[in-house]
Amino acid sequence: MILGIHDGHDAGAVLIDGGKIFAVNEERLNRVKKYRGFPGLSMKKVMEMANASPEDVEIIAIAGVFRKLSRLKELEANLRAVFGDDFKRKVLFVEHHLAHSASAYYTSGWRNALAVSIDAAGDGLSSSIYVARDGEMVRIAQSTYIDSLGDFYASITELLGFKPMHHEGKVMSLAAYGRPSYDLSGILELNGLTFDNHLGVIGVEATRKLAEFFGYPLPRTKEIANQMKRGGFNGELQKKAIEIAASAQAHLEKLIKELGLELKDHGLPVAYAGGVAQNVKANATLRHLLGDENLWVFPAMDDGGLAFGAAVFVWAQMKRLDGKWEPFKLEHVYLGPAYGKDEVEEFLRRKGLEYEEVDVPSFIADALTEGKLVGFFRGAMEFGPRALGNRSILADPRDSNIRERLNVALRRDVFQPFAPSILREKAGEYLKDLNGNPNEFMTMGYTASRKFKQEAPAVIHIDNTTRPQAVRRKTNPMYYSIIKEFNKKTGLGAVLNTSFNIHGEPIVCSPEDALKTFMKAELDVLVIEGYAVFQ
Repeated sequence: MILGIHDGHDAGAVLIDGGKIFAVNEERLNRVKKYRGFPGLSMKKVMEMANASPEDVEIIAIAGVFRKLSRLKELEANLRAVFGDDFKRKVLFVEHHLAHSASAYYTSGWRNALAVSIDAAGDGLSSSIYVARDGEMVRIAQSTYIDSLGDFYASITELLGFKPMHHEGKVMSLAAYGRPSYDLSGILELNGLTFDNHLGVIGVEATRKLAEFFGYPLPRTKEIANQMKRGGFNGELQKKAIEIAASAQAHLEKLIKELGLELKDHGLPVAYAGGVAQNVKANATLRHLLGDENLWVFPAMDDGGLAFGAAVFVWAQMKRLDGKWEPFKLEHVYLGPAYGKDEVEEFLRRKGLEYEEVDVPSFIADALTEGKLVGFFRGAMEFGPRALGNRSILADPRDSNIRERLNVALRRDVFQPFAPSILREKAGEYLKDLNGNPNEFMTMGYTASRKFKQEAPAVIHIDNTTRPQAVRRKTNPMYYSIIKEFNKKTGLGAVLNTSFNIHGEPIVCSPEDALKTFMKAELDVLVIEGYAVFQ
């Protein structure tokens, strides 16, 4: 057994036991969003899921190289408490960007590929590019933490009054409301396969320099952001903020496109991870260039996927030593904790709730057509930042007014779009720029067809883009059946799918989490392992 852990920002644990993978991030268990620290609960949980004990773990693959003595000693103390005094013989450290890139390459299903990692920073670097052949990865390019594309976008995020390393998606969403009006090529550019930061600084200092460049008032950023969160876009400073967001997004896409052109010359498909890979519109730029069949974005692309990357890298090396490595394709990310039907019913009884057993697909399809907001909980929790039908809130995408209800219920900002889950066979009908198999993990943006825009306005962003999850029966039979039933009733093979959480909280993991969020958000109905609970 190989245990992967990430002790840091977005902590988590992954256990590989033969052909089985168990994975969960600490935030889902301790309920602290993007928890930074030792993944004690998630380590215990993955071993529990595998019916394993610490003695069964042969290798502990740790993502990241620890340089600070205090942090290293703290890590060692935590490991010693679980694995005993001889834990060190089990430990292998896997460098940050190697873990990111490995998570993408070793789950891509490709024997030969380019493995790419781009983020703000980790172990002194902000990007790495590897040539991966027959399970071996050789780094051919890198950018230092100063020449960071991810830090540039994080500084823009901070400049606009949002939380850097958390709310970059808000900048991407906001960018769609404006047009780029600033040329940022003098700030950050691509030099071959490496980025060059001409500001010469990062973090808060970069934010200050960007404020001077744009003439944007740093002391008022939170105030301006709060107004935009509520839909106030018409003030001069709000308009300027939107222009800045649009310009930063356009520059990011330009740089990713330029990098894509360089990568394309190698004639290999691209496996991609790292925090910047969360930007689905930049991913779409790369997809247009390489083709759908030549780009794989690891579903847990941010630091929450580092434990997976460390574990799968070590797993692959052990296989290579035995001469048994073969390409592996990750078909789904339902790798987290699951709760049995009897366990859930006992929980509902203990809470004194009234509930009824229902035919799930028919019941949910009816509830959606009646305009209800449905909390849906079943099976193993998804690994990664997206809810993909097992910990989701569902709604009718035909009703554009449903967005306002959801924004109020979930405390979301008004400019953030909602995404659809669609029947995979409907993808060609609903997605205008599809040129291969549709994305199944909500890691890619697409342009909506005219038909889909007319029929599902609640899941189309202001720029006519959408971030779909294409659902196959084989991958998630129950969720597929729900959408199929909704299609029978309405003629639309799609539902609105947003993550089952209040904004700023982690996605629900347990029945207890689901019930609390259901009550707090005042959803209409909770369907949990075949039982329906009403407000």
